[in-house]
Amino acid sequence: MIIVMKPKTPAIEIQRISEEISCWNLIVEKSIGQHQVVIGLIGDTVELEPSRVQALSPFIEQVVRIEKAFKRVSREFRHGEPSTVSVTTPNGLVQFGEDCPVVQIAGPCSVESEGMIVATAEKIKQAGAKFLRGGAYKPRTSPYAFQGHGESALEFLAAARESTGLGIITEVMNVADLEKVAEVADIIQIGARNMHNYSLLKRAGSQSKPILLKRGMCATIKEWLLAAEYIVAAGNSNVILCERGVRSFDSQYTRNILDLSVIPVLRTLTHLPIAIDPSHGTGSAEYVPAMAKAAIAAGADSLMIEVHPNPAQALSDGPQSLKPEQYQELMAAMTRVSQAVGDRTRLTPQPAVLTTV
Repeated sequence: MIIVMKPKTPAIEIQRISEEISCWNLIVEKSIGQHQVVIGLIGDTVELEPSRVQALSPFIEQVVRIEKAFKRVSREFRHGEPSTVSVTTPNGLVQFGEDCPVVQIAGPCSVESEGMIVATAEKIKQAGAKFLRGGAYKPRTSPYAFQGHGESALEFLAAARESTGLGIITEVMNVADLEKVAEVADIIQIGARNMHNYSLLKRAGSQSKPILLKRGMCATIKEWLLAAEYIVAAGNSNVILCERGVRSFDSQYTRNILDLSVIPVLRTLTHLPIAIDPSHGTGSAEYVPAMAKAAIAAGADSLMIEVHPNPAQALSDGPQSLKPEQYQELMAAMTRVSQAVGDRTRLTPQPAVLTTV
């Protein structure tokens, strides 16, 4: 259940209402929007009549029940207003959200060496990326595939952050690694294979770093949103949803099916920002540009694209990685798409020209 307060309601009245409701054995969560304040009531509200709540104050505009299983991440919880995830990087504040510039995230699947990750970071920064992605710990289908360099890779990511000022996004796989990953990462990624790891979701929600939550390979949209609900319910409302493709019966031509329909669907269901990963979604560098441009046209808030200086020599996911100069070209193309669709003119062309690696 939510209480929508009238515009310009005095803060002291909002506080009084919150304190009174807290006496009903309900958790009160305030969401401050651009024009209104929404008070969320968390707990057993089945027997609570909206009229009783309405009678608390003449400043209450509306009392609404939220019927969805995912309460806090639902669009209704913020009375239709989108939320913004703000991240402070060495290069300044970056914001993810429906009303913010599109945030570009790029980098290799795995951190292979300090020299490689720093050089890649410099190239993607020139192209206009705001965040460097790279795996220190890698969940792999085969136990014999490269699993990442672990803690030493975190040190390499920290070096790249210091050198370029880019924000860092890297994946955590285990609860035991969360603290040391959080020391380096500006945004912590929970990957597709861990979307249903509820212990990890709860612990991720108990710390303050923003979370990029990838959709599970076979997860429905509802399951994905409920996974996000675990994080938000534990206290961390800074969650970014990332679509990375789902399993299908046809894997001959693409690695996954990139579900771009989630963008308009999620807009109606949740206030959380939406990112798209066309690299894992297709599994082929050849198809990444088309899907990236389509995601921009559909209204994505962020793109996560794999970039590697030498994809043929990559230790993981080389076939789906772009070269730095290809990424530069794609950034220019995405800017043209953004300008063409009119309502998403939020990408700034980057004049820098990359040298060939």
